[in-house]
Amino acid sequence: MPGSIEPLDLCNVQVPYYFRCPISLELMRDPVTVSTGQTYDRTSIESWAATGNTTCPVTRAPLSDFTLIPNHTLRRLIQDWCVANRAFGIERIPTPKQPAEPGMVRSLLNQASTVSNPFSVRHSALVRLKGLARESEKNRNLICSHEAREILMRIVFSDVSSCSSELSQEALAVLVMFQLSEAECTEIGSDSNRVVYLSELLFHSSIEVRVNSASLIETVLAGMRSSDLRAEICNVDEIFAGVTDILKNLSSYPRALRIGVRALFALCLLKQTRHKAVQAGAAETLIDRLTDLDKCDAERALATIELLCRIPSGCSAFASHALTVPLLVKTILRISDRATEYAAGALMALCSESEQSQKDAVSAGVLTQLLLLVQSDCTVRAKRKAQMLLKLLRDSWPEDSIGNSDDFACSEIVPF
Repeated sequence: MPGSIEPLDLCNVQVPYYFRCPISLELMRDPVTVSTGQTYDRTSIESWAATGNTTCPVTRAPLSDFTLIPNHTLRRLIQDWCVANRAFGIERIPTPKQPAEPGMVRSLLNQASTVSNPFSVRHSALVRLKGLARESEKNRNLICSHEAREILMRIVFSDVSSCSSELSQEALAVLVMFQLSEAECTEIGSDSNRVVYLSELLFHSSIEVRVNSASLIETVLAGMRSSDLRAEICNVDEIFAGVTDILKNLSSYPRALRIGVRALFALCLLKQTRHKAVQAGAAETLIDRLTDLDKCDAERALATIELLCRIPSGCSAFASHALTVPLLVKTILRISDRATEYAAGALMALCSESEQSQKDAVSAGVLTQLLLLVQSDCTVRAKRKAQMLLKLLRDSWPEDSIGNSDDFACSEIVPF
């Protein structure tokens, strides 16, 4: 094998061949040994196995199992070599965190779920599970494979009469890291006591608890097919108030902002309860937070705005905010095709109901934006909305805006 590996220079320093992974030929960062005695970088051998290979890449011998044993000695030698050559710009590889072991996961879940155990033991087990779940997707998959979701749900809702249980809150922090099945979402959503409990946690003194509660509510709503159950959840006024308050007052926390937007969107998908979002101040809050969001969250926020604009109270709330129309106009062609489509749809709804919104849109430069939109490679629906909006606003243009526009002459808009 040594003779088959060409010299590798790293920062003009030749890397010893036995420090290099036989698969990637790169310096190993987390060397592990397989059942044949060969050593590989963990990432490389895991990718090899994930593609269906069942043999050792070097010896071609069948792998009796895929247990990966960390080669601590070789890893320390590599680290020492990096330190010895740091003058050449080589950085020391960090000591990798080892993946969770099945036996340890089983033990932690057993400790956390055993009611007779002392509080400190159960709490410590949940904290360790949370740490493992945060480290990697592989750890999360391993934890899930031991019926962790069922165990965690029991702990979260073991005492729904009080929102002061630290065990419940710690279990909730772990549970929201996993995707729940439809049956699990239905189990939570069909229990009114559990729904009320989650709505109470939205006003907890801990920011993490509030955001985790909103995250679980969003997961449950997104994971259920029953519109009746979703309606029952959305009928809880405190949920809209709590989620809106997270968006309004916790905007300096990126995760809170992201979860708040996702939860509000899930709540507003049900038409008959959208007025509750408006009553909770969601319209004003969405506009105030729109510029703080990244691409995906901005798309969801704009989709929510368009949904709320489909009801009269939503239109009125957005129309009364001075920044609504200018921000929607500015959003067109700025974020993504989806964002453009939602912004155009919201503007269409607002301008259909309010002459003032039409004037505000024209003043904000919507003519240029719409003309560019209909000539772009955006979605068919976005173009259709743009054309409808242009037709709606035709009486609001300044007299010389269309006649002197070369863009309009070559656009796809047919004369009205």
